[in-house]
Amino acid sequence: MHWTERRERFRALLDGEKCIHPGSVYDAISARIAEDLGFEVGMFAGSIGSLSVLGAPDLIVLTLTEFAQQAYRINRAGNLALLVDADHGYGNALNVKRTVEELESAGVAAMTIEDTILPTPYGQQGGAELISLEEGVGKMRAALEGRQDPSLVIAGRTSAAAITGLEDAIARAKAYEAVGVDAMFFVGINTPTELEKIRDAINIPIFLGSLGPELQDKEMLGRLGVRIGLQGHMPIMAGIQAVHDTLKALREGVPPKELTGVASSDLMKRVMRADDYARMTKDHLNSG
Repeated sequence: MHWTERRERFRALLDGEKCIHPGSVYDAISARIAEDLGFEVGMFAGSIGSLSVLGAPDLIVLTLTEFAQQAYRINRAGNLALLVDADHGYGNALNVKRTVEELESAGVAAMTIEDTILPTPYGQQGGAELISLEEGVGKMRAALEGRQDPSLVIAGRTSAAAITGLEDAIARAKAYEAVGVDAMFFVGINTPTELEKIRDAINIPIFLGSLGPELQDKEMLGRLGVRIGLQGHMPIMAGIQAVHDTLKALREGVPPKELTGVASSDLMKRVMRADDYARMTKDHLNSG
């Protein structure tokens, strides 16, 4: 597998001037579809890993091993450069180093490490809380130490803007940039003014989650240093609805040939790479 080539493609996007919307993927087939449709980057989130592997909500019950295995399955299915949400690195700074090692071996092009206290500790009241700035810096250092391929992108991530305010988010971003992270992922940024303040404070590429109504202009985002802008995780939600509706219809007696919204034979053959398997069968099994 040419993991480094994918990482170099991802870095080239960061060095550009455009904002990219990744395709949210969760398994081998969704990754192939995203690649076939021309998405430059795939996004595999921790929440989607929990949903696709365990059928569980985003409560950090998925293990690093399970997440890395699913990321590998996604990566081996094609040639999509994959960005993953590695949550809090599955523990303390030592666990973060291990997380980077495992996900690098799984072939990801880039990953984010966040500074939220995860999983929710006993007795915590209210919403999410952050680790200290000092611990966050230690986690970023450990992540960078765990990297073996220098082309792998490691991004810091903070939700401070939504928890403790924009000033704290900027302070954390500047500290993580000083350590050497390649990019910063922000959650809770809602306006161009907030984004401009961030752009003035740091010199590394910006990733944004949850693009609100005021942050829909890709050209504006690109000018302000945003290179990755997430659009949520609609594909798996659409897939769940389609499976639900199809099974419900079958259970209620609808004949299979009357079902709607079912993939065509041609689409199935494309996503399965049926022509490639037919060629290999002929070449290697002498079957016709």
